[in-house]
Amino acid sequence: MQLTEHFSLEELTFSSTAFARGIDNTPAQVIVEHLRVLAQGLEQVRAILGKPMHVDSGFRCAELNALVRGVPTSAHLSGFAADFVCPAYGAPIEIVKKLTSPPSVIEFDQLIQEGTWVHISFAPTMRNEVLTAHFHGGNATYSRGL
Repeated sequence: MQLTEHFSLEELTFSSTAFARGIDNTPAQVIVEHLRVLAQGLEQVRAILGKPMHVDSGFRCAELNALVRGVPTSAHLSGFAADFVCPAYGAPIEIVKKLTSPPSVIEFDQLIQEGTWVHISFAPTMRNEVLTAHFHGGNATYSRGL
């Protein structure tokens, strides 16, 4: 099912980890509506970058989120977040810079430079929070800004 021109429900719910482990990552109907909001936000990102994106992780059911060591309050659980890359545009740091620099005008809840990918969420709080992840010994800490 297409949610928007470039993003499908299947793309925003597929997980190779869930598939390999036999985890049912099917979202409830209310989460499908949240995924529509996410897809609309991702369309804005795609338009700003001018290149196709690859979503590595969208919706995660609680079992999958725990398995991948996602935080218990992750916007992935409610269908408002995606982790993505856009190799045709550039490195994740360049993507975050583009999305936060004028004339780029996009509202989001969180935008995180996660090293090898970008996390973006469109949860209703819309804090426009920009963070950078730092990884040490398998754990992540976050600092404000880039």
